[in-house]
Amino acid sequence: MARVYLSLGSNIEPRRHLRAALAALRAQFGTIVVSPVYRTRAVGFEGEDFLNAGVGIDTSMQPQDMNDWLHALEAAQGRRREGPRFSSRTLDIDMVLYGQRIVDGPGHLQIPRSDLRHAFVLKPLFDIAPDAVVPGDGRTLAQLWAEHPDHDNQFETLAPAEL
Repeated sequence: MARVYLSLGSNIEPRRHLRAALAALRAQFGTIVVSPVYRTRAVGFEGEDFLNAGVGIDTSMQPQDMNDWLHALEAAQGRRREGPRFSSRTLDIDMVLYGQRIVDGPGHLQIPRSDLRHAFVLKPLFDIAPDAVVPGDGRTLAQLWAEHPDHDNQFETLAPAEL
């Protein structure tokens, strides 16, 4: 079993789509660890604010199989992959860490995700796994968050139950 950390985001009916994603993750993987939910501005385009969260799961799925399963979950929630890469979306789920594996595969499968540089990915994962070590980097999520330029900023937070 591997501990996998996911980044979830939505800015189209975000409460509905994040609730559905969390329910599907629980149904597939059992007990999951869920961060607080943060409201953040769209990055890379003008759009509605996103709701973002981090999730920790344990799985025996291989990274490519997990990536395919996550893409199917996104599609079930109306995610469309055509069009601009940075755009509004019903659901975006990225595998950020998969144990201590480093993966560069098809379909934008990159582990660890370079998106850890964004507060909307890093902060929720720091909340649930501050001691997780980023493979290939050696620093923990706590160390990365302490060094992040947004470390001292306040973010609007919701409890997962508020979804």
